[in-house]
Amino acid sequence: MTESTAPQSEHRTVLLRGGDVHSPADPFATAMVVERGHVAWVGSEGAADAFSGGVDEVIDLEGALVTPAFTDAHVHTTATGLALTGLDLSGASTLADALGLVRAYANGDTSRRVVLGHGWDATRWPEQRPPSRAELDEAAGGRPVYLPRIDVHSAVVTTALLDLVPGVRDLAGYHPDAPLTGAAHHAVRAAAHAAVTPAQRAEAQRAALAHAASLGIGTVHECAGPEISDEDDFTGLLALAAERPGPRVFGYWADLVEDGKDARRVRELGAVGAAGDLFVDGSLGSHTACLHEPYADAPHTGTAHLSAGQIAAHVTACTEAGLQAGFHAIGDAALTAVVTGVRAAAETLGLARVRAARHRVEHAEMLTPETVAAFAELGLTASVQPAFDAAWGGGEGMYAQRLGAERAATLNPYAALLRAGVPLAFGSDCPVTPLDPWGTVRAAAFHRTPAHRVSVRAGFTAHTRGGWRAVGRDDAGVLVPGAPADYAVWRTGDLVVQAPDDRVARWSTDPRSGTPGLPDLTPGEALPVCLRTVVGGRTVHVRPNE
Repeated sequence: MTESTAPQSEHRTVLLRGGDVHSPADPFATAMVVERGHVAWVGSEGAADAFSGGVDEVIDLEGALVTPAFTDAHVHTTATGLALTGLDLSGASTLADALGLVRAYANGDTSRRVVLGHGWDATRWPEQRPPSRAELDEAAGGRPVYLPRIDVHSAVVTTALLDLVPGVRDLAGYHPDAPLTGAAHHAVRAAAHAAVTPAQRAEAQRAALAHAASLGIGTVHECAGPEISDEDDFTGLLALAAERPGPRVFGYWADLVEDGKDARRVRELGAVGAAGDLFVDGSLGSHTACLHEPYADAPHTGTAHLSAGQIAAHVTACTEAGLQAGFHAIGDAALTAVVTGVRAAAETLGLARVRAARHRVEHAEMLTPETVAAFAELGLTASVQPAFDAAWGGGEGMYAQRLGAERAATLNPYAALLRAGVPLAFGSDCPVTPLDPWGTVRAAAFHRTPAHRVSVRAGFTAHTRGGWRAVGRDDAGVLVPGAPADYAVWRTGDLVVQAPDDRVARWSTDPRSGTPGLPDLTPGEALPVCLRTVVGGRTVHVRPNE
């Protein structure tokens, strides 16, 4: 990909030509003009000649693909950066491997007061158990260590970290020699994060945003809150994103709103909604997702954090304040509580007002036909993570271990959501699963349960335009005149149309259909490589040596 040497300026007019531009304005577009941070024109190579003399810069795409930049609708930015720069256990294949990584890191990096790690998942290890406290104490050499499970709803810690948290042994969720959950987990997490200096936090945030940009991600939704991070972390991230070129950050603050004063406080923090990880329940991996029937491998139904009444009050207060509300809900009982609460708010305020607010639900995994229909009725956006199914779905995966094969096969029903007209926004929940936009679309298109698969085009839309719609913007996430110039340039193979129904795919690939193609995401095929990411007309990433 080559470009002119025209001087850089804040409002350059740029012509991209000689590639493929993914745009509903022209399914055969090969060129695009960007002016003042917005898309000004898309069209054919022949018509591009008329613009070539009046622009500040011409970029020869050399056959590359231009798409809207991705939006990751659920990210924990600081935690993502700490995972990128710290102790990553996601590659450990055995318990012994994980302990070895802890030992090497604790001995090698003595600059940090508390060792922060991430990514372990005992369901992937032959031992099928987490490290004991004694094993972790020995590996860490007596240092404070905080290791959340991959879902971040439980954690193993060393005795040295427990000693920094007075009273933790009396809190709910404390277990002498098992992962901490609930209040005990929140307390040790707060202590561990308090040991991160402002400089380390900013370094982690910069690393996470730079990594996102390198993957063609132009926008992230930061899902923060008092039980996840702290206000300084949240406001610091928003300030960092506003001050430097990089992905846009829309922040959600997960705190209950009871009245207008609470709503103003959320806005003062810079949040676009009192939503994100406002926990109705926990996670399946940690046995804390709230179920109607007991787990297959545990004699209980998980943990409920919010009642339908509390949900109704939150949604009512947010709607009256013109603020977006939302919740973290995974188990079927948690999702029932959400739709019951939102419906109660609609009965108080009127369905139209609740629908117009575009409240959202994160994860929404154990949906039933009834709750899918309720999402559609209430205008709820499903902010979902297809990589969860890729990681834990299937007949032998963690979902089947926790729920049994029959219930596990109902999880993450993306096709049913789309058929019902429920808006979808795709994300990663990084660092739970990695930032990987094309891999996320692949996971939805090749869902482990075939009945839940969606077309690549539908998945791509959910990961681009869907994220913008989830923050109330219908004018972005698509390359048409007037839209923000948030785009990515990709090196990829032939463009195709992939859908679960082969008859649809065959018809759509006929040139007469006018369906723009996308990269072949068949498992095993190489994913596209990001060459450049642009946000608001400003380049935020260029692949080295390109």
